[in-house]
Amino acid sequence: MLAFDHFAVSAATLEEGTAHVAAHLGHDMGPGGEHTRMGTHNRLSGLGPGEYLEVIAIDPAAPAPPHPRWFDLDRRSGSPRVGNWIARTDALDTFVAAFPDAGRPVDFERGPYRWRMAVPDDGILPFDGCFPAVIEWLSPAPEFPESSLRLTALDLRHPDPAVPGVIAQLIEDPRITATNGPRRITARLDTPDGPREIA
Repeated sequence: MLAFDHFAVSAATLEEGTAHVAAHLGHDMGPGGEHTRMGTHNRLSGLGPGEYLEVIAIDPAAPAPPHPRWFDLDRRSGSPRVGNWIARTDALDTFVAAFPDAGRPVDFERGPYRWRMAVPDDGILPFDGCFPAVIEWLSPAPEFPESSLRLTALDLRHPDPAVPGVIAQLIEDPRITATNGPRRITARLDTPDGPREIA
């Protein structure tokens, strides 16, 4: 089974994404960095031990990669939204053998961090991103200053009737639920100002 790692807010720019987080969660995102292989960059904040929140966008200063970017960012349009969630495993090769639509393992490195992630060739995860991006950390995962943010629920909604059963196969986490309806990912969090949600 997988374990929740983080969720990602995708946006046209990091500035728009961080403003979306500030408006909904009352939180200023921490620093991040660049993903050279994908032509993207991000900002990160912790959600407690082993979990975090990411804002991700195409890096305008980076050359376009010769392949589709991850998280369906090449087709992204409109306002910032929770575009994806990411789950971790200790056996990525075994996972993609069982779920080949998750993508193929790709190696990444940034500073002291090394990881592998299943990335579909077209950059589009199943169920419009309601299926998780799956990561295997090869180095210790990032650690973050205390943010006083904690994920309490991640609601996945998609019209495909298969979604609830597939998600139940992948992860046993009472915070993560999947239902049918118009596509939407909503994260609910405890914050210093009380319960908040972001979608």
